[in-house]
Amino acid sequence: MAASLVDWASGDQGASFGEDELDGPLSAEPPHPINWNLLSADDAETEWIELNRWVNWLRRTYGLPASVVPPFWHRHPELVWKLSALHLHWLCAYDPDQHGSAPFGWHRDFADARQRLHDWVATSGTRLERDRPTRQTAWPGEPLADDVDDIDISDRDADFVQFVLDDVARRRAAEAAFYARAESP
Repeated sequence: MAASLVDWASGDQGASFGEDELDGPLSAEPPHPINWNLLSADDAETEWIELNRWVNWLRRTYGLPASVVPPFWHRHPELVWKLSALHLHWLCAYDPDQHGSAPFGWHRDFADARQRLHDWVATSGTRLERDRPTRQTAWPGEPLADDVDDIDISDRDADFVQFVLDDVARRRAAEAAFYARAESP
């Protein structure tokens, strides 16, 4: 498990998790699209931490309100996918080998993305100090969607760490089950 996540979870972090700005990537790989559905447990942990660091930097740098980037964005796949794509776009735009006008293109696309993020945040129902799962519409013939209730969350960073730990554990269990099936006759 990544040392920074373990340190944060144990209370040894000093500053709030993710507030180390962009000191450098956790991974030495070049920027690449992230398919969150296919990440291994270890890769998911690294990507969650990287994305969280960048989202914290983004919201502070641009003064983004919770109606554009809410504290519980990690609980909403529609926001994770959009922020992940925006992160990749930013990494590529600011790559030293990139053309000098690439950052201008990123800012143009960021303006469009802010409006889409705002719309998705409104639809998802996540707010500054509470969250609820995004409501799902049942199509004809499907069972009705479960009712969703708001939950109050008083510590965003602790919620993020627990969310990542749960995601990594779920992925590890799926990996173990896959390898167990592959090894059995």
